[in-house]
Amino acid sequence: MKNFGLVVGWWLASLVSLSAQVTMELALDQGEFLPGEALPVVVRITNRSGQTLNLGTDADWLKFSVESRDIPIVVKNGEAPVAEDIVLESAHTAIKRVNIAPYFNLKNPGHYSVLATAVIKDWSRQITSAPVGFDVIHAANLREVEFGVPLPAGVANRLPEVRKYTLLQANHLSKLTLYFQLGEASGKHDRIYSLGRMINTVPEMEVDRASRLHILYQIGAHADCYTVISPDGDLLKRQTYEFTSHPHLKYDENGEMAVMGATRVEKPNDLPPPNLEASETKKP
Repeated sequence: MKNFGLVVGWWLASLVSLSAQVTMELALDQGEFLPGEALPVVVRITNRSGQTLNLGTDADWLKFSVESRDIPIVVKNGEAPVAEDIVLESAHTAIKRVNIAPYFNLKNPGHYSVLATAVIKDWSRQITSAPVGFDVIHAANLREVEFGVPLPAGVANRLPEVRKYTLLQANHLSKLTLYFQLGEASGKHDRIYSLGRMINTVPEMEVDRASRLHILYQIGAHADCYTVISPDGDLLKRQTYEFTSHPHLKYDENGEMAVMGATRVEKPNDLPPPNLEASETKKP
């Protein structure tokens, strides 16, 4: 029994030593998500062992688990693909992003926490991160519109593929957030992501002749955000406009959708970046 105690003490000491030499931390870009939204986990592994470590060669070298204080069992649908050759030198940090949403049942609103376990194959040891919490929240349907996907160049006319743009509003911690969702008209949801904070007004939305979605929504007392999204759900444009009386979307003299009655103000989060696109002012 005394020898057993010595073995346990040595094993615990080795774990403490390992945790001091190689650490793993998780981070999330945001604290709340809608059901079906991508949930990218940022994994940071720091090596202070004085040795070069070879990570990621095995398909199961990094695994995630999710728990909830509101749901007895969070069903796991599979393992996220994580295989990647990582040569981690001492005094360096490796960063890996993994979207875990497709591999867990996160349809029910509530508070969850995610943690990860990594295998250090060179040492036949494991390290485990501290858990990081997040919330899955409800959303209200604001507006939706069906549209036909434009045909590729050179393709003859045929029955259109029908998709649906939907704008959703979520209220979390007394802050309203606007979400975009792309789906098939049958109800299948392909993409969903946050567009940002908003004021409690119904956004204006229009679909142009190329089936792009134009959205104008209020983000401040005298400021609107204007976004353009492709039929594949890609964010093409994001701009900020300031106004005295509320602006609106309208086709301009060139037949292009534009913001009328407001002045464009360059912001660091513009898309494309402000140094690549000239400022513009539209008059009513």
